[in-house]
Amino acid sequence: MSQAASSTSSSETERPAPARRRLLALLAGAPAALALSGCGFRPVYAPQAAAGPDAPAPVRAVLASTFVAIIPERSGQLLRRALQQRLGAAGSAAPNYELRVGLQLAGEPEGFRRDGTASRLRYNAIATWQLVTLGPEPSLRAEGTERAFDSFNIPDNQFFAADFSRDATVQRLIEQLANDLVLNLSVRLRDSTV
Repeated sequence: MSQAASSTSSSETERPAPARRRLLALLAGAPAALALSGCGFRPVYAPQAAAGPDAPAPVRAVLASTFVAIIPERSGQLLRRALQQRLGAAGSAAPNYELRVGLQLAGEPEGFRRDGTASRLRYNAIATWQLVTLGPEPSLRAEGTERAFDSFNIPDNQFFAADFSRDATVQRLIEQLANDLVLNLSVRLRDSTV
């Protein structure tokens, strides 16, 4: 048999393999989905089962109708923008909720050179938040605290590199805080009657 004929015959036998792989993946995922549903696992953004008049508002609708209050400083602006993108409320006309966030960033040296100057800096970020209803009588619906930390090296006599590393570290912290905050807010909204 020639080499061309053998490659043709092997490719013909491999064509049904993707369909088999999909079927095997589906069958392998079914027990996992059943096991997760048995332990009470529910997707955070899934539609809620209760549909009565006292049913809680769907999480997505609450997130989309949430206004993020002004957060001071440049890092606060970055966090506010990240939260607005995740909540989908950047252009919402009539918000029903307000998310109030306090952000604290603190740096502490981790490594030192022989002359005593810092060679590595660790940033700790703490975001405390409250979800408040808007209206004549505002009420607190959820609150929490998110923490994140990251660090960067400070190279010798490379001031622009150190500034770039610091900015990249702050950006990573902001992204982490925004992700954690929206996830924890979603879980609390799902578990409470909003």
